[in-house]
Amino acid sequence: MNDKNTLYLECRSGISGDMTVAALLDLGATEANLRQTLAKLPVAGYEIKVQRVRKNGLDVCDFDVILDGEEEHPHEQEHAHAHEEEHSHGHTHAHDHTHAHEHDGGHEHAHEYADDHVGDHEHTGHEHGSHAHVHRTWKDIEEILTAADLKPRVLELSRQMFRAVAEAEGKAHGCPPEEVHFHEVGAVDSIVDIVGTAACLEELGVEKVLVSDLWEGTGHVRCQHGVLPVPVPAVLKIVSAHGLTLRQTEQQGEMVTPTGAAIASLSEGQHPSRFRVKKVGLGAGKKEFPKANILRAMLIEEEPEGELWMLESNIDDCTGEEMGYAMECLLEAGARDVFFTPIYMKKNRPAYRLSVLCDEEHIREMDEILFRETTTIGVRRYQVERDILERRFAEMETELGMAKVKVCALPDGEEVFYPEYESVKELAKKSGKSYREVYRVVKEKAENSRA
Repeated sequence: MNDKNTLYLECRSGISGDMTVAALLDLGATEANLRQTLAKLPVAGYEIKVQRVRKNGLDVCDFDVILDGEEEHPHEQEHAHAHEEEHSHGHTHAHDHTHAHEHDGGHEHAHEYADDHVGDHEHTGHEHGSHAHVHRTWKDIEEILTAADLKPRVLELSRQMFRAVAEAEGKAHGCPPEEVHFHEVGAVDSIVDIVGTAACLEELGVEKVLVSDLWEGTGHVRCQHGVLPVPVPAVLKIVSAHGLTLRQTEQQGEMVTPTGAAIASLSEGQHPSRFRVKKVGLGAGKKEFPKANILRAMLIEEEPEGELWMLESNIDDCTGEEMGYAMECLLEAGARDVFFTPIYMKKNRPAYRLSVLCDEEHIREMDEILFRETTTIGVRRYQVERDILERRFAEMETELGMAKVKVCALPDGEEVFYPEYESVKELAKKSGKSYREVYRVVKEKAENSRA
């Protein structure tokens, strides 16, 4: 496909790698292109299977990675977490690495943990058999991706998603992302799912990804070295680092995996208030929940935002702390922008005008916050219009590390680049260089990339 598309992922049953690949295949990506892309990877020991299955009466696509020596996953059987129960894996090992095991409603193993225990764990219903215990670092993974001669967009997206997992696991275990080790079994699943997702996105012409709230389960998952709460640490780290929103449900078990969260990290925002659906794809999870365990992917056409609303209030008797907290509450509730303007009121009293830009559907909620969190006794409002540039996010590998950059298209088609604050701040802290110097390095790298 050559069209530029916006993808919206509705994650009411969570999100995992296999669910995402299945949904994108159902959306129109081809199995032939997927297999052709995966065949370029210098990775062996697995096969993939794509089939149609029934979930709560719905006909949906199912994607499965079957490792050598592993039985095919019976679809109607709940695919248990590798860390949920203790059982025999068919081999024993003892070493001191950080692993990336993903498990979820699908086949993934991306939970990383210090593997200082005897490894006797398995998936319910089948054993992995005797897989070689090769450990790959993030550098190894990057070399695999580079050596595969992937399309530029596929390579860029794959790096971005894998980097999200590596950084999250590094933070969770107190080590640099480069030192995170991926267990052979988990790495194969993760590589296939992440590169497969990138290949499907590229084929579908997806240039912008929007992701809903990530609906997550509750309870705990058990591993040999203890019991961890849901959401697991890696998911929380990715959600925190990329501004994603979790919504916890009463469903027992894990619904959002680290690879799923890494895919969601591609998001440039939540779903727009108004959009048209061009096509829908449904991807199956491997668990059986009371509600359909599916990921719904949509190619959408965003309708022009048109008029927004500006809410304003002049305030002269509210503390700075109260005003700052009110701003945080307004932004968290969905305000498009919040800002203060110094003004003078009656009797030359210094004051501030608090301005809130929001959609019409958020007016009532904004009013409630303003009356609750500030001393205002009245809020005026009026409609405003705005013009916005098309924008997308990209990751740039610089001499100082990976940085996120906002890419905006001017009316004449020229692209301008704006390094993201959090990325620049993190690199400045790591390198010891000034914010200004890091910003210059990232911006120059981004501008040179279009040559």
